[in-house]
Amino acid sequence: MATRPMPREERRPRSFYALAAFFALFVVFLYGPVVTILALSFQGPSGGLTFPMNGVSLYWFERLWGGGGTVDIGSAFRRSLALGLTVMVLTVVISVLAGLAFRKRFHGASALFYIAVASLIVPSIVVSLGIALEFRILDEILRPYLSALGLVSERGNSLGLFTSGLGAHLSWTLPFGLLIMFAVFNRLDKSYEEAARDLGATNWQSFRHVVLPMIAPFLIGIALFGFTLSFDEIARSSQAMGATNTLPLELAALTTTVTTPEIYALGTSVTAVSFTVIFGTLAAFLSLQRRRRRRAKG
Repeated sequence: MATRPMPREERRPRSFYALAAFFALFVVFLYGPVVTILALSFQGPSGGLTFPMNGVSLYWFERLWGGGGTVDIGSAFRRSLALGLTVMVLTVVISVLAGLAFRKRFHGASALFYIAVASLIVPSIVVSLGIALEFRILDEILRPYLSALGLVSERGNSLGLFTSGLGAHLSWTLPFGLLIMFAVFNRLDKSYEEAARDLGATNWQSFRHVVLPMIAPFLIGIALFGFTLSFDEIARSSQAMGATNTLPLELAALTTTVTTPEIYALGTSVTAVSFTVIFGTLAAFLSLQRRRRRRAKG
């Protein structure tokens, strides 16, 4: 029998290689600065801000975390971590509640939706200034009455990490959480909940045992959005934090004063925390999925 000739492999067009080269340049442009900072942060004591590297060591990390640097990294890190976790929890809870509320038609839903996402199109620095001004106005109005009751002192203001700072960060994270939940609930089949109710489940049981497991992956995404956006936020924090600084604000301040790889060590530390939270959360989620599959098989 005559054998058929093997088909020749189709050659890729020249446009493929041109687009591949463009994509490679884009990746280098996107991640090149991160890799550069990561490498320069591991220099020796005589290291500088540019290549070539002068030795390889953990000297600048030891100086930064040991309190020998120009910033109290421990306090700034704890403030950013506490604020990021608080924003994460509130973003998830409020987004879920808002998503459930918008499943039912009510008067003014469209206007409320546009108000909720409007902060995405407003410049971040303007939002920060507006929140700071709002809290100063509230101080002028309410502080005399509160001080007369002995609740606050006559000096100072209410600008702080978990007051104006928390509001500024939520104005950035909530729109993303709301948009995700609206998309999720619009695609969620209500027949599952109806079947649970037909079997005697209450509204809470229906949500707890039917809806929540179905939307759990999206809640993890919202949580990661909330934490990372808050932990790395600078513009909305710049005017709304009061006398305290978060870690990104300390990093921004150091860019004009520090001339040693200590600033690279700080940048590497901030990036490492973000990646640790992201990959740690994903690993925990995958682990839970595997346990559920094992229980289902068992």
